[in-house]
Amino acid sequence: MAAHTFIAISELHPNFSHLTVAGIIIGKTDVKSFPDRKNIGVDRFTFSFTIKDSPDFFINVTAWGNDGYINGLSNSFSTGDCVIIENPLVTNKDPEKGDRFCPTTPSLYRLLVSEAHSQVCLCADMSTIDRLLPLIHLPAKDSGDFYSLADIVANGQKLDGTVINILAAVKSIGELKQFTTSDRRNGQRLEVKLFDDSVSSFPLVCWDREAIQLVQTMIPKETVLFIADAKISFDSFRNGMTATVNSKTIITVNPDTREASLLFSYAKEVSESGALDQDEKPEDVPVDSITDVYTVSQLKQKAQENPEAFFGITYSFMSRLDLDSSVSKVIKTRCSRCKFLVTEDAQSCTNLLCPGRDQAFLATTGFDLLVDFTDHTGTLQACSLRSPVAEKILGCTTEEFTSLNDGERTAMKWKFLLERCKIYVKISPSTKLRSGTRGVVVACSVADPGEVKQHMSALLQQL
Repeated sequence: MAAHTFIAISELHPNFSHLTVAGIIIGKTDVKSFPDRKNIGVDRFTFSFTIKDSPDFFINVTAWGNDGYINGLSNSFSTGDCVIIENPLVTNKDPEKGDRFCPTTPSLYRLLVSEAHSQVCLCADMSTIDRLLPLIHLPAKDSGDFYSLADIVANGQKLDGTVINILAAVKSIGELKQFTTSDRRNGQRLEVKLFDDSVSSFPLVCWDREAIQLVQTMIPKETVLFIADAKISFDSFRNGMTATVNSKTIITVNPDTREASLLFSYAKEVSESGALDQDEKPEDVPVDSITDVYTVSQLKQKAQENPEAFFGITYSFMSRLDLDSSVSKVIKTRCSRCKFLVTEDAQSCTNLLCPGRDQAFLATTGFDLLVDFTDHTGTLQACSLRSPVAEKILGCTTEEFTSLNDGERTAMKWKFLLERCKIYVKISPSTKLRSGTRGVVVACSVADPGEVKQHMSALLQQL
């Protein structure tokens, strides 16, 4: 179908009939059902979606019908698809009824779609698709009208119950939790951790399947979101604020805006520096709570299958521990705010995207090693061993270490290389920005022979 046959959203009017509209879907709700007041015992089904055909105009579309038609129509397209809508009914918006629960749009109208009169199909015209696709990266609200995560935290309960816009990057995506409500309806919940240059972790909760499916396609630490009309609530269990995706929310993935570009650069920088991995300090996790035991190959396998970081124990040898390298390779200085490596005598952070560049410079110096673990199944390379965990493992401070001679450092190294160790480790999966499984040592000690024997017996039973 040629592009010139479409009516622009900005030109729609209730007097129009037999019209055709094309747009890219920027938001979509789950299917819902309601008792049909005209036919007792029969349910009517409905869902809504929002389409955009130009940088400044988008409109809500609501479909009504029976179970088969509505679920079939909903399953035929997703957010990000380009669709053609033939013969919809153009009606005035009703802010007191259905439109109160739909995204806010610049159009005065909404479109109604029914099986008897309308048709919705995927667009196959490449020129139209090429015109529409860039619109998916334009936020539904003014690109400068958003709260930083620090603003939300600072305002606290003053924002409880409000609906606001948020610009943030995806830190991690949790596991999908499914449940059954008291009235026997199936539900689901997924939590995303957001971050920006002011707050390292903030929860975003999704309840709708459509929102969850969209979120599950995102790549943590490489995705920036503009979340229009997220609901902010005070969570008494966490004693903090949370954001929730609702039927009014439109999520723009990797927005084409200056602010989003700056945040993406910051996210890439802190991801590559390892700052996000260090944010959840391994020593803050009680070692006693880590009980799952893995071989090295099992750690690697789970990291490939699980997008979330996890903790475990491995009985392995440290096959690389370069304590006898030059001191500058064992002890390093990092910016306290962004964890960027700096020289020991630095007066400022050299990371141009450091959130503390306008503040007094703070740096920390400590052990900063990469170690390898090896067992009978393989080797886990380049795991991070940093202070203060390293000081507990090595049994000395950085000051004491620098006073050791070469022979004493070598003896300390072989103390671990010759013995099988019980290593508590945090594993982070690879990303596009950082290939390979990343490990962070939580704790380590020479393994008890009895424990090792018991562990090996358990492994043999699994074979």
